[in-house]
Amino acid sequence: MAVPKQRKTKGRRNQRRMHIYLEKPTLTECSQCKEKKVMHTVCEACGYYKGREIIDVLKKEKKKEEKVKETKEAVKKEKEKEKPLDPASLSKKK
Repeated sequence: MAVPKQRKTKGRRNQRRMHIYLEKPTLTECSQCKEKKVMHTVCEACGYYKGREIIDVLKKEKKKEEKVKETKEAVKKEKEKEKPLDPASLSKKK
């Protein structure tokens, strides 16, 4: 099995890896809402792609709001079910 005769320096290693890096994605302007978006993808702000509505963004937002509202109501119901602790009830022996 081959074994290197000398250790490679950090400089040589870094020179080899110089071209390995992430590039920034190319952003374009959405034709509907003028927000920045990644090319060839649906706009996250308005849900349009090539002038057609692909995703109903408002429907998604309404669904999220309803879910948050339901969870808040469930928490309120749980708190109402819990009996409040008062000194008189704690002192009673069972």
